[in-house]
Amino acid sequence: MTKQTAEVTRLEATRMQTADWQKWGPYLSERQWGTVREDYSADGSAWDYFTHDQARSRAYRWGEDGIAGISDRQQQLCFAIALWNGADPILKERIFGLTGNEGNHGEDAKDYYFYLDSTPTHSYMKALYKYPQSAFPYAELVAENRRRSRHELEFELLDTGVFDENRYFDVFVEYAKQSPEDILIKITIFNRGLETKTLHLLPTLWFRNTWSWNGDENKPTLQAVNNENSTIIASHPTLGKYQLSCFGKPELLFTENETNNERVFGTPNASPYVKDGINNYIVEGCKDAVNPAKIGTKSAAHYLLTIAAGESETLQLRLSSLPNTNSNGMYATHSKPFDNFETIFATRQKEADEFYQYITPYPLDDELQNIQRQALAGMLWNKQYYNYYVNEWLKGDSTTPPVSAARKKSRNSEWFHLQCEDILSMCDKWEYPWFAAWDLAFHCIPLTMVDPEFAKRQLDLLTREWYMHPNGQIPAYEWSFSDVNPPVHAWATWRVYKIEQKMWGRSDRQFLERVFQKLLLNFTWWVNRKDVEGKNVFQGGFLGLDNIGVFDRSAALPTGGYLDQSDGTSWMGMYCLNMLEIALELAKNNPVYEDIATKFFEHFIYISDAMNHIGEDGTSLWDDEDGFYYDVLRLPNNDSIKLKVRSMVGLIPLFAVETIESETLKQFPAFKARVEWFIKHRVDLVQNIACMRREGVGERRLLAIAYPEKLRRILQKMLDETEFMSPYGIRSISRCHAEKPYVLHTNGNEFRVNYEPAESSSGLFGGNSNWRGPIWFPVNYLLIEALQKFHYYFGDNFQIECPTGSGNFMNLWEVASELSQRLTRIFETDSFGKRPVYGDTEKFQTDPHWRDLILFYEYFHGDNGAGIGASHQTGWTGLVAKLIHQYAAYEGQDIIPDLAIKAPA
Repeated sequence: MTKQTAEVTRLEATRMQTADWQKWGPYLSERQWGTVREDYSADGSAWDYFTHDQARSRAYRWGEDGIAGISDRQQQLCFAIALWNGADPILKERIFGLTGNEGNHGEDAKDYYFYLDSTPTHSYMKALYKYPQSAFPYAELVAENRRRSRHELEFELLDTGVFDENRYFDVFVEYAKQSPEDILIKITIFNRGLETKTLHLLPTLWFRNTWSWNGDENKPTLQAVNNENSTIIASHPTLGKYQLSCFGKPELLFTENETNNERVFGTPNASPYVKDGINNYIVEGCKDAVNPAKIGTKSAAHYLLTIAAGESETLQLRLSSLPNTNSNGMYATHSKPFDNFETIFATRQKEADEFYQYITPYPLDDELQNIQRQALAGMLWNKQYYNYYVNEWLKGDSTTPPVSAARKKSRNSEWFHLQCEDILSMCDKWEYPWFAAWDLAFHCIPLTMVDPEFAKRQLDLLTREWYMHPNGQIPAYEWSFSDVNPPVHAWATWRVYKIEQKMWGRSDRQFLERVFQKLLLNFTWWVNRKDVEGKNVFQGGFLGLDNIGVFDRSAALPTGGYLDQSDGTSWMGMYCLNMLEIALELAKNNPVYEDIATKFFEHFIYISDAMNHIGEDGTSLWDDEDGFYYDVLRLPNNDSIKLKVRSMVGLIPLFAVETIESETLKQFPAFKARVEWFIKHRVDLVQNIACMRREGVGERRLLAIAYPEKLRRILQKMLDETEFMSPYGIRSISRCHAEKPYVLHTNGNEFRVNYEPAESSSGLFGGNSNWRGPIWFPVNYLLIEALQKFHYYFGDNFQIECPTGSGNFMNLWEVASELSQRLTRIFETDSFGKRPVYGDTEKFQTDPHWRDLILFYEYFHGDNGAGIGASHQTGWTGLVAKLIHQYAAYEGQDIIPDLAIKAPA
């Protein structure tokens, strides 16, 4: 990349700290209620302690939420929209959804909203919220989903009929920055129905409540100013002063962002002006619920719009920083804030188009451009201010009732050191408005395409001392920081380094070395804590794969004993190779790292041998009869049981693969000598694995757990359409278990694993996360990458039937490309003009106002590709943006950026 664009210039100014273009962004959560942070119960019942019904009336302790909103980086001042159609029981201020206890498949957002565009500096952003014109069916959604069993489909908002005959409003919210602290806001509302309708629109500005908890902070203020336009002045002791200019003469309403204790707790309020004051004024007609002095900490501009059928209304606002008061002590407000408004918007939109052309300069058709642009928009909109000081949370606040003694030994109590206050990439700001360690690693791959500094910051943060445990464990996610996620941070760190190097022309060795040093601590934690017998076979726990196995792997086994995990051991093999690669890169400038590279080479050999070794009891993770890897259950009486579930657990060994160039070996003679000595003198360890003994294409050497006959036998199953291979990617469990479930009888109990292509039929992990058949993007992405690496070594001579039984043979690069295209196909329109992601949902398939809007679900139906789980799990499904980029590079015979591999001629 050589051409400079306006957005690249802004990114560079932010990187060099000459301008802070990312001070403001989409950092509001979409759900703060029902989170662990807001849960001060004795029993950890987060969903029940702080409910959606309380959210409009109860001040949050650790963050804020809203619809299509923005805030500053420390979330001191927030802006979002609120709506009322005249029929709802409450103002529409936040996205509604079911709690984990209410949904028949766990928690589930029940609104329709879409991220349409964003630049990485948020100089331009666009989102869409679809708002029904009849009463929002809150009670019906809860009651019907509670009634349905786990074997039935979820009851969705479209199923209630509120969108029939297009009786809804399309509410588009757009932002354009004139400068880092001057933000233009445009709200365009379309009446899609057949009748003229009225709508109350309330753009809302408020301060996060930081003053009610410990009584030690000055309280900020919002205040109306009489001038040509309706104006609100925000004054904060540390943020400074800002002005919200509202076009026209809307009614300005003010209250306090403080809990309505009378409604929530049945105790008196200190002031009549509370968090739900504007709601009570608009919906209930309580005229004394807002402050007539027009001052407070929460405010809204009230527009009452009448919109004819098929017509639209557009409103303009502008949020800008202000200088200090003038010599007369009056606010120095901006005059004529709406001059050049549309010109600025048009310029920022044009610059956004130029930027996305810049990052993917290869020809893409309109369909793929639309998918990639919305995927990256989702990645960027899913940034969130995340604030959680665990020690303060455990102790409670001085101005609130004392917490129970049990709380101090409750969830996350061993993580008392953890202090988070950062902008983090979320999986989904409603379903998962908190970071998840291994999810975040995958987020960083597409994020590096658009903003490598932000991606590197994410990986760096999780290894910093205020996140990582002193013992070296990386925190998993706020529901249980002590759960164990797959160790993919070294992989992500290396990939981010290489993508930035290729796409942005920078090699950030300081980042690489800083994270590598911390990962040495994490690697040691794994070796010390997760290898029970010290035999290089690992027992990682549930490893993010939730309900994939016979047992709940995050809990004690009902049989006693422990699991030797095929996936846990393979992840560690992959971890070794990632660390080896990084060490060799760092050794180019510091020879000390050559010794460390040798250490990881040898550790990989030990792990690979353990994966394939037949123990004294005759068991091995490799099953030669089936040609597949399985977990082994080790019982207290020293018996062992091979758990023959044909699942992703047996495919993950493919991830542990790396090639080393002949030039690298020549560059590091000490490393080469040690490798050759090891191969010569430890034949017992290297005879059944790929350990650099033979040269491949280009004199490359190969390190891999599965080699080469094991690889071929695994691929025969993986590429079999009656087993793993779906028209839309690789299933997480083989379809063979549809007719032949795996059943284990032990201690009088039956444990069963069925193929379930869609939602989980079990309540395990809340019932909304299913690895028993659906297609998941992150593991598919790693499979694609592994196949590319194997091809890099074997070349075109290694051919495999794809699909198995088809008579069509491909080299492994072509197989990787086939899988990539199958995954992308989930979002593309087929020959009938329908997108597999939307299944049988007719509105999304045919309606012109719905069909080109893309949701990037958590996972996908194993047979038909329909989206399932969290609807905005853009985090790791956003990898599709990278797949499209790689496919475009392949078609153009360019270099694949993250692998630095030349596409085959």
